[in-house]
Amino acid sequence: MENPLLVLADHAVSWRDRPLAPEVAHHARRALIDWFAALLPGCSRPPATLLAAALAAERGPGRSICYVDGKPGPLRHAALLNATASHTVEFDDIFRDAGYHPACPTIPPALAAIQQQGGGMETLLRAVAAGYEVSCRIGMAVQPSHYRNWHTTGTVGTFGAAAATALVLGCDARQMAHAIATAATFAGGLQQAFLSDGMSKPLHPGHAAEAGALAAIGAAAGVTGALDVLHGPKGFAAATSEDTGKWEAAFTDLGRRICITEMTFKNHGCCGHIFASLDAVDDLRREHGFGPDDVAAIHVGGYGPTKTVCDRPEARTEQECRFSTQYCMGALLVLGGVRLAAFAPENLANPAIRAIMPRVTVELDPELADAYPSRRAARVRLTLRDGRVLDRFQPTRKGDPDAPLSDADLSAKFEELVAPVLGAGPASALLETLWHGDAVPGALPI
Repeated sequence: MENPLLVLADHAVSWRDRPLAPEVAHHARRALIDWFAALLPGCSRPPATLLAAALAAERGPGRSICYVDGKPGPLRHAALLNATASHTVEFDDIFRDAGYHPACPTIPPALAAIQQQGGGMETLLRAVAAGYEVSCRIGMAVQPSHYRNWHTTGTVGTFGAAAATALVLGCDARQMAHAIATAATFAGGLQQAFLSDGMSKPLHPGHAAEAGALAAIGAAAGVTGALDVLHGPKGFAAATSEDTGKWEAAFTDLGRRICITEMTFKNHGCCGHIFASLDAVDDLRREHGFGPDDVAAIHVGGYGPTKTVCDRPEARTEQECRFSTQYCMGALLVLGGVRLAAFAPENLANPAIRAIMPRVTVELDPELADAYPSRRAARVRLTLRDGRVLDRFQPTRKGDPDAPLSDADLSAKFEELVAPVLGAGPASALLETLWHGDAVPGALPI
């Protein structure tokens, strides 16, 4: 096929003027609402708070809002800190077929660019849709092998940031191509960063947002990149996946399938690879009325990352517990859900949750592994102390495109996560702006 980078650049630029279907605009607003819901709880937590303080002296002038401290600053500064904050509490969106969280690297630089130079909500929706298109399709071209070592949100997120920012900055197709090309050589993010304890994981989309914005700013100023960098023999796909990219498969429905209309919005505040098993146990609990003390054993069969990333029977820290099937299953049974409270210090040490963890086992199910990443299923066998054995095959996750959160569900999630930060009144006002407003949000009363 022809050069995939040039195809993507032309497609991205088309989002400036193409008819914006009401359905697509609505889905883009849903993505914004979900991103703000993930962002605002993370604004008071490390690593964003630590980074904001460390970089305060070099903030410089600008009109882009850093929501971590509520102050204006340069585009790249706001993009870095807002993207980092929005990946901290693990409530951000997922594009299932690429194993990727597109909002946290894509929306912050696009919003910051509009705040910096002016523009309205429609421009933001178009830029975000373009960024999702570019990055999600690059993600599809390199998956699933890319995810063996790389954190997709840190890598392909750089392309989403570059494309969205370049569209806001008015780049033409040639400049867009160079923005994407430069973004490729900036991309990074290793899985080991979240297989062990540490604060690096939220920094991945932070870096992607800032690096992609830099690539776009450079391209708008005439900086060029290598236009064969996606598919070349030593390019992005070759370096980070099994081959030089499944580009034809990733582009086969380009222009017909709009990626932002197929987002997964999280219903649990933990790693998405645990969701299917949580949904299965939650359904069984409602159907059969058992409590945590009634459970003798829970066995989870899952796809690759359910085992390799989320089988953590000894998880202790907040970071580890967000990626532990054992901990999250205990939190679901004891607390009734895996929300922000599940990772409060008192619950990380909760003996009732800790008592569940040794009863939970995880193994790879080859059939489910073969269906990944387009399917995120689980097989659960739950044994009760009275001898009953309950089996459940969970073919998808609540929040996936085939089992979506409704607009009401999404609004409720937003209010739950944002009202404690802003207050009920300001949270409702922001939600109204995001659903129906023509202006992009500015400073908030954090």
